[in-house]
Amino acid sequence: MTVQNDSDKTVLVVEDDDTLRLLIVKQLKKLGFEADVSTDGADALNKLKNKDYVLVLMDIQMPKMDGFEATAAIRELERSRDVSRIPIIAVTANPERDRCVEHGMDDFVFKPVMINQLHDVLTKWLPMPSSKSPRCN
Repeated sequence: MTVQNDSDKTVLVVEDDDTLRLLIVKQLKKLGFEADVSTDGADALNKLKNKDYVLVLMDIQMPKMDGFEATAAIRELERSRDVSRIPIIAVTANPERDRCVEHGMDDFVFKPVMINQLHDVLTKWLPMPSSKSPRCN
C-alpha cells in the first residue's frame, strides 16, 4: 500500500451507489487521476492487498463491510505489512468528522461530491497531476 512510483495516480473509489461512483470517477479523471472502483469494503480490502493506490475515497454506509470496518482492516493490514499509511477520505452525507478520525480516516468530503471539494481534499493529501483544475469543462 505504498506508491510504487510518482507516475501512479490511481485512486480507489469505494462506493455502493452506481450514480455517485460514476460521478466521482469522472471528476477524478478531469483532475488527472485514474480510478479503480469497489462497491463494498470487503472488495476494497482485497484490491488493496493486490495493488498500490495513492488514496482511497471510502463511503461510510455499504453492504457486507462498511467504511469504518474497511478502514480498520486497511490500517491493520498496513501495520502487519509495515507499509506507509494511505490517505483514506470518507465520503459521507453526514458531518461525522470525529467518528471518521476515530476509525482511522484522514479526512472527509460530503455527498454529493462536487469537483471543487474533491480537488481541495486531493490537493491537501496528494501532489496534483500537472495543471489540473476543478474548473475544467
